[in-house]
Amino acid sequence: MTLLDEAGKQAERRRELTAQLDASPSMVVQQGLAEAHAPITQQWPEPTPLPEGLPPVAAFDYEMLPPDLQAHVADIADRMQCPPDFPAVALLSVLSAAVGRRCRILPKRLDDWAVIPNLWGMVVGRPGVMKSPPLQEVMRPIQTLQARAVQEHDLAMADHEAENLVAQESERVAKDAIRKLLKDGKDALAAERAEQAVRSNPQEPTCRRYIVNDATVEKLGELLNQNPFGLLHFRDELTGFFRTLDRQGHEADRAFYLECWNGDGSHTYDRIGRGTLHIQGACLSILGGIQPGPLTELVRGLRGSGDDGLLQRFQLAVWPDASSTWRNVDRPPDRNARERLQSLIERLDRMAIPEAASDPSAVAALRFSPEAQALFDGWREALEVRLRDDSEHPAIEAHLAKYRSLVPSIALLIHLVERSDGPVELISLERAIAWAEYLETHARRIYAPAITPDVDAARLLATKITRSAVGSRFALRDVYRNGWSGLSTIEAAGAAARVLQDYDWLRSEQEETSGRTRVVYIVNPACLPSDGRA
Repeated sequence: MTLLDEAGKQAERRRELTAQLDASPSMVVQQGLAEAHAPITQQWPEPTPLPEGLPPVAAFDYEMLPPDLQAHVADIADRMQCPPDFPAVALLSVLSAAVGRRCRILPKRLDDWAVIPNLWGMVVGRPGVMKSPPLQEVMRPIQTLQARAVQEHDLAMADHEAENLVAQESERVAKDAIRKLLKDGKDALAAERAEQAVRSNPQEPTCRRYIVNDATVEKLGELLNQNPFGLLHFRDELTGFFRTLDRQGHEADRAFYLECWNGDGSHTYDRIGRGTLHIQGACLSILGGIQPGPLTELVRGLRGSGDDGLLQRFQLAVWPDASSTWRNVDRPPDRNARERLQSLIERLDRMAIPEAASDPSAVAALRFSPEAQALFDGWREALEVRLRDDSEHPAIEAHLAKYRSLVPSIALLIHLVERSDGPVELISLERAIAWAEYLETHARRIYAPAITPDVDAARLLATKITRSAVGSRFALRDVYRNGWSGLSTIEAAGAAARVLQDYDWLRSEQEETSGRTRVVYIVNPACLPSDGRA
């Protein structure tokens, strides 16, 4: 009912009571007439509080990690006064990159379905909540390997230059010998000598890479061919990564990253100038941080080209609550924990692969123990039933569908922390399932703007109302023309206003203008600032 309709009913009520008063001036009729003359603004219902802004998330449980890793995560979280979720997610991402395509898990008892433990990690937090420092701290071991590889490459290049000088002189000698053989009519011998000369040319050594930060997909393809076990793509701010994929001319980049998530996919480039480049095993881990604002805009845009499952591939995505307390911690880092992690990463980096002796691209495979297999089969059956009952929002459903590979991947990584062979035991799978339950709560927070976009927009508009940013009477254009985040379109502003009407924050009425009738919204006085500003 509009405000005009209510005013019309009130006027009709006044006329009826006035007629009754002329016929019988009773106190009851006089009181009713006084109420009918009362201002309409006094008849507003009490506004209903809006739902909370962010869904709750589970707190991080250190028992989800093996004991050797718990101390390192606790040390970082304490010294940096950051949520332990940040270093924990970074740690799993780094372990994933260290293993890469060296090992895989076969989650079924007999089937050959294989999962490469390639994980993408994303930590979400406002500026100043210490996202970057814990990520950098956990990256130390793999950065050490990268620095060591660069030094070894420099030495190899020095040897290569010496070999190249010898090869150049040998080439001149070989050309003279080939020319003489051809003059003597010994073509077969000349061809044999030419083949020997070509084989003897020294190949330029390539630098072992562990980390990439900013590279085109074409260059990434070359690096992946040179590093068949995989790479870690580290971005301190993932906002730039997502924006690059949306730029004109980068449409094919999304397909490349989607292929790299599986870890065992292949990708072929055909480029004029570069020729054809075929990547046999595209395995790329990703780790980085992002702020809530850009992430929310990204989630709201999950439609069209943005709804291709790229965001859902960030399975290790956490958005923890920021602590309301802080204390100054000034002590040396836990050196023992650092050294244990360094030794672990180096062990995984040189992990022996039986099949690699005959095939450098081979990937070792492990299975679950009988007890773990029974637990996984039961867990997966429950997951598959959930995915088919149509009770979840498509964004959440797509995210949970990736848990088919997430749980086996985490179980394998946790198993490899303590040993490099044998079946994946029950304790590793139990920890992986705990990770899945914990991560699901964070996923629901991350995808909330897509699941309840109207309520999210209503909270934003309610904030503007309580801060006197729109006054006590406004039209939709007074909202979206300001360009406020989440309210910058007429659709978003209209959806927010409709929700606030349902919660008795607003009423709408038709207003005649010189051109056409427009809808304006009246704010419930109880929602305006107590100091009367409007």
